Parts: sequence; structure tokens; C-alpha cells
Amino acid sequence: MRLGRGLLAALAALSPVAASAQTDPAPPTTAGTDEKLALPAGYKQVWADEFDSPGLPDPKHWAYDTSRNKEGWYNNELQYYAAARPENVRVEKGRLILEARKERLADKLDFGGQDYSSGKLITRGLGDWKYGFIEVRAKLACGRGIWPAIWMLASDGKTGWPAMGEIDIMEHVGWDPGRVHGTVHTKGYNHVAKTQKGSNVMVPDACTAFHDYQLDWNEDRILIGVDGRAYMRFDNDHKGDPATWPFASPQYLILNVAVGGWGGQKGIDPAAFPSRMEVDYVRVWQKR
Repeated sequence: MRLGRGLLAALAALSPVAASAQTDPAPPTTAGTDEKLALPAGYKQVWADEFDSPGLPDPKHWAYDTSRNKEGWYNNELQYYAAARPENVRVEKGRLILEARKERLADKLDFGGQDYSSGKLITRGLGDWKYGFIEVRAKLACGRGIWPAIWMLASDGKTGWPAMGEIDIMEHVGWDPGRVHGTVHTKGYNHVAKTQKGSNVMVPDACTAFHDYQLDWNEDRILIGVDGRAYMRFDNDHKGDPATWPFASPQYLILNVAVGGWGGQKGIDPAAFPSRMEVDYVRVWQKR
């Protein structure tokens, strides 16, 4: 999710431009591939949410991230992330809904002046994994200015971003409909230094149909893909250097719909609201 939601102080230490939350990163340094992506043999399911119970998301699986509402979110994003508010986050008809809306929630104690509301869910402390196969079946929120993402961060964030490591399983920016991105960020490879590793692929009906957004992560490499086909590969150089491979420790999953930031580089269309990402299920498998 670009700046990784890491500590702003850590970003400032990395680069003088980081603290300004740049929203026009260079295109990812290519790590493209085209290979089959499938659940590896010998894996078992260790975590899942099928979203079968209507109402708010299951608190045994999900928590809300509202940590930057008052100060404002990184990347020049413009949303307020609401907690336990069904207008923004709810389960209905077997699907998780994350909905961005054009509204000011000025009655909230942590309101930061935002003109938009949305939702951000995390599994930190509830679902954290080192290696595995992750599949999120989703239909994306779309419209100019909208930026949905399915991504991961290190559960132990003491090293700060980007040293902690980030895996972006899916990002979609509304001004470029149908193009989904997969990216990794590390201390050695990140968009502040214009060295991030990633690739993208066209999914023409990403806004109108469900697709399987997938991550296959093991000690040797990361594969990111859609519907059983990988389009991005990042290999472990096995040098034992966390600056290039910080992915030997647990990470947690994040689902969110941002407004502005990378998604707002070409403005925000008022007609885009409300815009929702629908998630049919989230499933995680690991080696037996």
C-alpha cells in the first residue's frame, strides 16, 4: 500500500522526501512473471473467514485500524476509517463489504477533518503467518479517486517501514480501471528509493466480477497472482540480509479502501461514491 503505514519517523530517517508522503511513485521495478499459481501439495487450511454471519465482522478474525484518523493518513489519503460502523464495514449476504462514502463524520472524537469515510480491517494478533498460501476472493471498489488494497505487514513492526517488509497482494487505482498491482517493499527495495519490486496485470472486469487474488509465499520466493496465474515474482537472494529479504517473520493481513493518495492522482469523481469492495472469502493455508 505504498508508504506501508509505517512510522513516519522511520520514513523521514530513510529519505527527506518520505515525510511529505509522496503520492506519485515511480512505476515498480519489474519483477514480472507468467507462471501457474496453485495451492501447493501438502498444505492445510489454518485460517479462514467465509463471512457467513451478517452484521459487523467477526472480532475473533478482524480488528479495525483507526490509528491515523486524527493526524491524517499517509500517502495524502483523504479518508476517515470508521470502527464498528456498518455503513462502512459490514457482512451481508455472505460477503464482507468495505464501503467508501462521501461524508464528514465530525461527531467522532478522532475526526481529522476528512470529507470521506471508509473501512480498514486488520488481522494483527488474530491471524499472523510466516509463509503460506493466501487467497482473497473479491470484487473491487472502483471509480476515480478510489484505492482498494489487499496487503500484508510484519507483525513485529519495531524496525519501521520499509525495513519491516510489506507484501501488496492487490492494489487497484480508480483512474486506471482493471489494472491490478502486486508489489513488495523492503529497506533495499521500496518506492521512496524508486527500487520497489512489482508488476501488474489487466483484469478487465475487476470492478464488476469476483476474482481470486493470491499469494504463495515461502522461504525461497514470493508469487503474487490472480485466478491461478502469477504475474509477479520476488526471489529470496539467500544472503541473510533483512534489507533485501525481511520476509522470514510473521505478517498480518490488511483489507482497506482508501480515498485519494495514489488513487487520487487524477482527482476524485464525486459520482464514484459510495464505492465498495466486496469480499467473498479469505483463506489461508500453510505447509503441514
